[in-house]
Amino acid sequence: MSHPPYRNTLRVRDLAISPPLALAPMVGLSHSALRSLVQEQGGAGLLFTEMLAARSLPDENERHSPLLIKSSTEKPLFYQLFLNDIEEIEPAVRQLLNFDAQGIDLNLGCPAPKLRKQGAGCYLVKDLLHLRAVISRLRKATSLPLSAKIRLGDQLDSKALSELCRMLVGEGIDLLTVHGRLHGEKFCRKPRWDWIGRVKDMVSIPVLANGGIFSVDDARECLRMSHADGLMVGRGAAWRPWLLADIGREIYGIPDARMQSSKEQVYFRFIELLMERFPRERQLGRLKQFTHYFARTYTFGHHLATAVQTSDSVEQATDRAAGFFEKAC
Repeated sequence: MSHPPYRNTLRVRDLAISPPLALAPMVGLSHSALRSLVQEQGGAGLLFTEMLAARSLPDENERHSPLLIKSSTEKPLFYQLFLNDIEEIEPAVRQLLNFDAQGIDLNLGCPAPKLRKQGAGCYLVKDLLHLRAVISRLRKATSLPLSAKIRLGDQLDSKALSELCRMLVGEGIDLLTVHGRLHGEKFCRKPRWDWIGRVKDMVSIPVLANGGIFSVDDARECLRMSHADGLMVGRGAAWRPWLLADIGREIYGIPDARMQSSKEQVYFRFIELLMERFPRERQLGRLKQFTHYFARTYTFGHHLATAVQTSDSVEQATDRAAGFFEKAC
């Protein structure tokens, strides 16, 4: 099988990312269990943590905080921060160095209401002068690779988008991820992959395209329209944890390293990882959130989702899932 001439290795400073496929930072999903599950399937060249509050990091313990728990194999791993206060930067960076971070990502795209109150996420983009000071301070605080994740803005405006992106590059951002939707748009809105292509033409640094990638065909079309240097996959990887492996094989020509597991085995492996990594009180909620997406791989997956959502313990959820898989086979 011939493959399009996509580069299968992306370089960011001294870091080689191969294949150029990233698992997105997703609240409640991009924790250690899902990162390891996707990594075991193959295809993940770069991993991200869930969104982290810079102000809280100096007091966090990576062995106990559910947002920071990780295994030694989860590399390269970028820690995604949200912040507004410049004074929070150095203490947060020092802690991330203690955690052996391979890179730092700044969230500039999340429109969540809780970030509005803090002027973080996409709200930080509304004050470019302050954002410039934040990026400059962050760049001076570390030599680690710096990335930023943005959306297309409040409205489609090439001039404003160009001003933002060129400023980010000028202040030292090494890698830019573009989610192809506006700040207020829901996931049901098809992403504008062609506008990611406009960003690619604006900047000299590598660009990852994000949004709406649920299949190899989606990935191929996104690359065709965006000309991006790589892809960031979010909910599609919770739906199909083997999706990055499939994209890596079909598009980037990466040898298939996927574990030859059934969907049932993948699901129960996720439960094993949850139980290995997290305290008991942190397991069930994460299993329910993962199951919400994973169940979509089945025609009647809503039965699995409902069975797990109404469970009172991981053990009960596991038994109910086993019953579903037995009937589904």
